[in-house]
Amino acid sequence: MQLSDVFLGLGEENFNGILRSISMGKLKTYQLYDRLKTRTHLAKLNSENLRRAAPRLWERMGERNDEFATDIAQASLISHLDMIVAVLNFLNIPHEEGFFPKDADVSGYLTEGWETRVWNEFNAKYPKPALLFYINHLAWEIGKSSQVYLPA
Repeated sequence: MQLSDVFLGLGEENFNGILRSISMGKLKTYQLYDRLKTRTHLAKLNSENLRRAAPRLWERMGERNDEFATDIAQASLISHLDMIVAVLNFLNIPHEEGFFPKDADVSGYLTEGWETRVWNEFNAKYPKPALLFYINHLAWEIGKSSQVYLPA
């Protein structure tokens, strides 16, 4: 499964929610602003223009361009580092401010049913689309999952 498949599996409504929750300030802090601006083909990157471009960006996601998917993923993840730290702490996964040490194998921490436990613990505290994306991103990146998790 490719990263774009994670976005597509979550659906357009969740994709739009992910775009709406991207923080321009965090993009600038982590020097991702210009990269996302270029990748989205927007003359001016701001929350409003990103929201308006959502239908076109969704179509591009359907082209399964993983570089594009990676840039959208990074923008979303950087915008929700507090959520990432909370989830990793909840799962007792070792990390450095939300980032994994190089070559760390943390797959053993993702025990049976971890996705549902994380969803139940955090869905009222963080934006649902961002949390769903992070659960699936973690499953894709660490657990090498081939299925998209959607809570019942």
